[in-house]
Amino acid sequence: MKLPSGFISKYQTLLGSEAADFFEALTNGSYQKAFRENPLKPAYQEMVAAHGFANFPKAPYAKDAFLGKVSGKSPLHQAGYVYSQEPSAMLVATVLAAQPGEKVLDLCAAPGGKSTQILSQLNNQGLLVSNEIFTKRAKILSENIERWGGVNSLVTNHAPAELVGSFSGFFDKILVDAPCSGEGMFRKDDVAMKEWQENSSEICAARQKEILSSALKMLKSQGTLVYSTCTFAPEENEEIVSWLVENYPLTIAEINYPETEQGRPEWGSVPDLAKTARIWPHKNIGEGHFVAKLISQGANEETQTTKSKKKQKNPQKAQVKLTKEESQLVDNFLEAFPLGVVGERIKFGEQVWQLPAGLTFSQIEKLKLIRPGLHLGTIKKNRFEPSFALSMIAPATWPAVSITEEDWQHYVAGETFSLAGNQGWVILSYDKMPIGFGKQVQGVIKNFYPKGLRFKV
Repeated sequence: MKLPSGFISKYQTLLGSEAADFFEALTNGSYQKAFRENPLKPAYQEMVAAHGFANFPKAPYAKDAFLGKVSGKSPLHQAGYVYSQEPSAMLVATVLAAQPGEKVLDLCAAPGGKSTQILSQLNNQGLLVSNEIFTKRAKILSENIERWGGVNSLVTNHAPAELVGSFSGFFDKILVDAPCSGEGMFRKDDVAMKEWQENSSEICAARQKEILSSALKMLKSQGTLVYSTCTFAPEENEEIVSWLVENYPLTIAEINYPETEQGRPEWGSVPDLAKTARIWPHKNIGEGHFVAKLISQGANEETQTTKSKKKQKNPQKAQVKLTKEESQLVDNFLEAFPLGVVGERIKFGEQVWQLPAGLTFSQIEKLKLIRPGLHLGTIKKNRFEPSFALSMIAPATWPAVSITEEDWQHYVAGETFSLAGNQGWVILSYDKMPIGFGKQVQGVIKNFYPKGLRFKV
């Protein structure tokens, strides 16, 4: 790896005697892989251990996190029992520390590592809104959240400023893992290094300020803002926090977490910058990260939803209310597969969704929703077909049949396979892990694994 000459010059000046070790870690150090277990899944620790991950070393920055590699084509990953994530990135949601019942916004959320960690913290109570401005990335985010199996999340596809009208003063906690110059990812991502320019941090800082200005309009008084980047640049870290404190009623809360370093007060202009946290490749496990935790002392007025005199165009371009007959079809299915949570049901085309508890469609009808809650399934010709998302929240009490590894391979490839019985809809359970819905008809399992997720093992 050959570091950019401008980068070398910059950090020789900033780090002084530390610079040699810093450059050595970036050029010759190894990239560490890690993963988190999913506490929302039944018997998750038992399942992960049973699949050969019992003795992996603990990762330092999060609960249920370990150092090691998990294949994206493994049953564990496909069933949402694990999420592969760079270890230092786990610190961000750990610092946010979402509590069950809180309303949380992950503003720049793709691909979903931090959102899935927040869902674990919320434990299916409260609300998570995960937003991503780029549609393709928002769809990847939605797929990762789907596998994780939470019942209380939305995925939106907006520029941050576009969310303010629906969520002014709404959130208890907001995470802004901001787009940045990516210096911390140099040894993981060659593209980040090749795209680096001497003015990259200046350009990114301007964009970060725009994003944060919108975020703060959606934060409650005494709410928590966590700001993070995966860059070393002071212009995007201590200087951004200084700008926040100087321009908004915010105070810096201390991050006192083992195996991290303090922020650098000399790189900013306000007190308490040492309360922020940094992860350095020559000092800590993982890639470069910066994290700051700030508490709002201001007061934003929470959005009050009112009916407009003008009829609003539904961005989803679809029917919203279920008919009595459609509701009955869904209810009939859920008698055998009880949810245990309630929420308003809506319908986009043939797709039926359940909003997180306490949220109404009138609150979010103006938004572009990639995932408006829990996808229940599809209504087709007077029948109801359950969704893959619904299988990902399956408790051990739902009707299920056990399948072999060979059956699982057929399933993820989208193929039918034989299994004695005639139970109709069942959860397919591989080694006690729910991996999707199948329909058992006269000894054959009809396959309903989503086409976009299928793969050959």
